[in-house]
Amino acid sequence: MTTVLIVEDDPMNFRVFSKILTKRGGFTVKGSEDVAEVLDLARSKAVDVILMDVSLSRSHYQGKAYNGIQITQLLKQDPTTAGLPVILVTAHAMAGDRESLLAESGAEGYIAKPVVDHQAFVQQIQAMAGGIENPSLEI
Repeated sequence: MTTVLIVEDDPMNFRVFSKILTKRGGFTVKGSEDVAEVLDLARSKAVDVILMDVSLSRSHYQGKAYNGIQITQLLKQDPTTAGLPVILVTAHAMAGDRESLLAESGAEGYIAKPVVDHQAFVQQIQAMAGGIENPSLEI
């Protein structure tokens, strides 16, 4: 069964994403905004894809505040986790953000909040978890 790690600081968004992914996608879901735990889960191969909020207000690592872009960069710089698909999620979507955030972070996917099309949301995560990259699929 595919496991999705949701890195999200808003409990309501976490619940919504979790419900969509478990009910519509049949995924197993884990959640954390603790950077060390995210890295440990990724390194242990306990997750198949990460849904990463760009703006994290309470995430710290080694005494410094970290956002989703920085956590994704850590994952992509580590040979153990570099191949793990990361999908960025942000409510602050503006023209050009998708391309610049993907380039800056190294993430494979991008979803703008709020998620309206639940089926497309599930399909993008299924595609990433299966190793199928479809950069034209944007939500």
